[in-house]
Amino acid sequence: MPEQDQVIRLKALLLKQQRELHELEQTAAKAAAVVELDQSRVGRLSRMDALQDQAMSQERERRRALQLQRIAAALKRIAQDEYGYCTECGDDIAVKRLEFDPAATLCFNCADEKS
Repeated sequence: MPEQDQVIRLKALLLKQQRELHELEQTAAKAAAVVELDQSRVGRLSRMDALQDQAMSQERERRRALQLQRIAAALKRIAQDEYGYCTECGDDIAVKRLEFDPAATLCFNCADEKS
């Protein structure tokens, strides 16, 4: 379990990541919008490019939403004094691992077993 000052620092990092993801969410909404398929206005390859861009944008949005869920769960664990413990085995999650990914839920051993 991280020390209190480390938890405060990691919480600040989580809040910063959350804020940045919400900002990206707002700017990316236009890129994920429905592609207009008016064949008289754009050629076939341009439509294919637009559809591919839209699909990539939607996937980025899905990943952003997932990361926001992970961050919210980590903030909830901090509030409940359950942060820094592996959700599988209950052991401490190494501080270095939390510094790399503050939303981590698994210790190194359990994460290694899952991959």
